[in-house]
Amino acid sequence: MHKFVSLNHKLFPAQDTKINAISSAALYGKGVFTTIAIYNSKPFLWEKHWSRLNDSSEKLNIDLSEFTEKKVKKSLAEIIKKNSVKNGRCRMTFFDESSSKIWEASNLDRTSLVIQTADSRKVKQNISLTLSPFTVNSNSPLAGTKSCNYLENILALEDAKKNGFDEAIRINEKNQIVSACMANIFWYEYDKEMLFTPSLKTGCLAGTTREFLLESYKVDEVEKEINELFRDVEYLFLTSSGINVVQVSNFEREIKFKSDLHDLTNAINKKLSNSSATT
Repeated sequence: MHKFVSLNHKLFPAQDTKINAISSAALYGKGVFTTIAIYNSKPFLWEKHWSRLNDSSEKLNIDLSEFTEKKVKKSLAEIIKKNSVKNGRCRMTFFDESSSKIWEASNLDRTSLVIQTADSRKVKQNISLTLSPFTVNSNSPLAGTKSCNYLENILALEDAKKNGFDEAIRINEKNQIVSACMANIFWYEYDKEMLFTPSLKTGCLAGTTREFLLESYKVDEVEKEINELFRDVEYLFLTSSGINVVQVSNFEREIKFKSDLHDLTNAINKKLSNSSATT
């Protein structure tokens, strides 16, 4: 992470940034966040990130009335400039610092915004996937919401790494493919000559990179069981703002996917090139 952080539109050294320890955010992880890719010192897919933050906040009853899009985007630009970020990423988090009904306290009724930046994540080649033993509850009120309650995802990722894999496929209670631990998932089936991704009905997150790819390519959103996935799959991809679009090498080290680069992996670079050409 970089040296400075933006807290409620003011810049502070990262180590001086704090939220209230007895707030709903600290006690229950009540908050929403998004990770935004930074290219040429500008946030990528800003409108999609801002829209999702508002949708998720509304679902969790987090008050964003004091945070206008214009002011938040200005704060983001300020921290990008302060930390001299050309290409990297930022995490934007709205913490609900109100009092909970279980542990009530006076003078706790605000929402705080923290914006932090970091270098781009290093993406490993030849990514290997396993099947996570931790299922996703598609009926959960948090399903499809990018909340700060992210511990299940972290535990699933740590379990995969402990067993020698880079990531894991997570399935729901219906045995349907949902996503990876920290990314959306796409695949290409050669017999249908078609790209696929799990439907939001499975409980997967409506990722901003996922949405961008759905707008840019012909993709079928499906509810597919894990035992049906690898029958005709030629390419498998993980997508997120943190890693862009990356191809997966194998699943459980037994099922291999094609290694030549599919056009999908260059989708964001094409978008950036076209944007540069028109400005």
